[in-house]
Amino acid sequence: MQQERRYSTMTEQELKQEIAQLLEKARKAEQMGMVSEFAVLERKAVMARAYLLDPADFKPGEIYELEGDPGEYFKLDYLNGVFAWGYRLKGDGKEEALPISMLKQLK
Repeated sequence: MQQERRYSTMTEQELKQEIAQLLEKARKAEQMGMVSEFAVLERKAVMARAYLLDPADFKPGEIYELEGDPGEYFKLDYLNGVFAWGYRLKGDGKEEALPISMLKQLK
């Protein structure tokens, strides 16, 4: 059985390969109607993609649009690794953490 590695220990090439594999598995799961499996695999790909980004590119106090969710905005309070902590502007005001790969710069 293969030992799963942490995304934080993978090289850029390994992360890209992992993302491609996860997205392919997700596509197959979606075709087979396995909604839960599809959601898990898609979320794993989002997490892996976060490790390809530089957290320094994300500034506390800024507002970002949520990737794949047009019209939803997130105010970044602080970063912890590849996680952005803050809250959704139209949300209930509760603090939450999102992978930085879910944040899209406003133009």
